[in-house]
Amino acid sequence: MTQPSVPSVRVRLFAGLRERAGWGERLIPLAPRPGARCTTAADLWRQLALGTGPGADSTELPATVRVAINQAFAAPGSPLAPGDEVAFLPPITGG
Repeated sequence: MTQPSVPSVRVRLFAGLRERAGWGERLIPLAPRPGARCTTAADLWRQLALGTGPGADSTELPATVRVAINQAFAAPGSPLAPGDEVAFLPPITGG
């Protein structure tokens, strides 16, 4: 007998976010917050506690961090579906 698969999303972190978290890519179970119909990218950020740690003062998604869902920029409040790829991209500087 096979076990039911848990719906999940692939999360990718880039640059300083990857360095701070200590990982670059993970499969994360998709679980809506209590009372919500779906999980959003901002919910996922809070679930992963990516806003905590050195130099971070909140669990809220910073306005400077861009979200991409399935390789297209998206709003933090965009709903996620099983199998989506969610990327969090910090500000990029250079010249």
